[in-house]
Amino acid sequence: MKSTKHHHQSQKKQPKKQLHKYARFSGIAFQMIVIIVLGAYAGHKLDEAYPNENHLFTIICLLLAVAISMYYVIKQVLKTPNKP
Repeated sequence: MKSTKHHHQSQKKQPKKQLHKYARFSGIAFQMIVIIVLGAYAGHKLDEAYPNENHLFTIICLLLAVAISMYYVIKQVLKTPNKP
C-alpha cells in the first residue's frame, strides 16, 4: 500500500515540475526578447543621433543584443538540472 501511495505522490509532483520548467523557460524567452528589443531601440536612437546610409548602429546593436541574449540563454539552460 505504501508503494502505491508513494507512486501517486510522485505523479502529483511531475506536473508541478513540468510547470516549473515551462515557467522558467518562458521567462528566459521573455528576457531574450527584452534584450533584443532594447538593442534595436538603442541602435535606432544612435542612428537618429548619428545618421548614416545603412543604419549601421541598428545592425550592430541588434547583432550584439542577439549575441548577449544567446549567451544568457545558454548560461541559463546549462544551469538547469537535467533530472527527468
